[in-house]
Amino acid sequence: MMESAMIGANPSVAARMPVRVAAIVTEAVGIKSFVLVSPTGGALPRFSAGSHVLVDLPNGLARQYSLCNDPTETHRYRIAVLREPNGRGGSACMHDAVRVGDVLTISTPRNNFPLFKGAASSLLIAGGIGMTPILAMCLDLHRCGQDFRLHYCTRTIALTAFRDELAASSFAGRVAFHHDGGNPTRGLDVRTLLAPVPDGLHVYCCGPAGLMRAVEQATAHWSIGRVHFEFFAAGSNAAPSVQPGDCAFEIVIASTGQTLIVPLGRTILDVLNDNGILVENMCREGICGTCITKVLEGVPDHRDQVLDASEKAQNKLITVCCSRARTAKLVLDL
Repeated sequence: MMESAMIGANPSVAARMPVRVAAIVTEAVGIKSFVLVSPTGGALPRFSAGSHVLVDLPNGLARQYSLCNDPTETHRYRIAVLREPNGRGGSACMHDAVRVGDVLTISTPRNNFPLFKGAASSLLIAGGIGMTPILAMCLDLHRCGQDFRLHYCTRTIALTAFRDELAASSFAGRVAFHHDGGNPTRGLDVRTLLAPVPDGLHVYCCGPAGLMRAVEQATAHWSIGRVHFEFFAAGSNAAPSVQPGDCAFEIVIASTGQTLIVPLGRTILDVLNDNGILVENMCREGICGTCITKVLEGVPDHRDQVLDASEKAQNKLITVCCSRARTAKLVLDL
């Protein structure tokens, strides 16, 4: 059997640290929050609103969860997990196997969904469990005295995590709840909300695929860089394994000079793993950013939803789990 090894300087690889589960709270039907603290009682690394951590679960899986507490807090992290009945086992493990007092291993925080602090105002749109990074943004913006408005969309009150917390907050007047009963036409009118383009306004959205698509379509006339998304499931936005015009291409491992072929229907990540070159990864859908790798030569065919427009234009990074190549060869910093 070929020996596998983590090589190169993958910029996505984050340090791991232990945390103790200090509290578990049922926030809504099917949603639990978990308070994580240092086992020694010390301070945790600082984070910014929109950050997430990777949690190594007892069943061997690793999952990404957004931090939803105030970024000024260093004594704890808070995450919230929706139990997915048709999921791949991560949320079920968190709900069923993790107990108060358990010690878990997590990554240091990483942010693919940062706030633009220079905005004149911010419009926050959350759907379901997508409220988690948005909650940290609300707390951060309010503490900094910045203007914002939150629209929080769920099916019912019972499925609305943090509802009482938001309603009792000092910024409750900036929060609007929308419950559609499972019929999107009865919920938030995204098209009307986003038809105007106020000067200096930035939009942040996290939620189910349907809500994300609606916001994308409604902001098609907005300028680049003013609308920000956090994808936690690729849904119908995920690129198929083979698209028209796709062909095989070469990847070169810069540290060794090894050349490998990426055929149709296979990803760069697949080929790397087949050859014992391990790049940390999680979602395999281009939404978490864990597998981002530096490109030293060649032009990627970006198919992720993590890199922003300027990063994609620079062609210096690639998500090896889903993106391909526009050139015959890519040289990777591995």
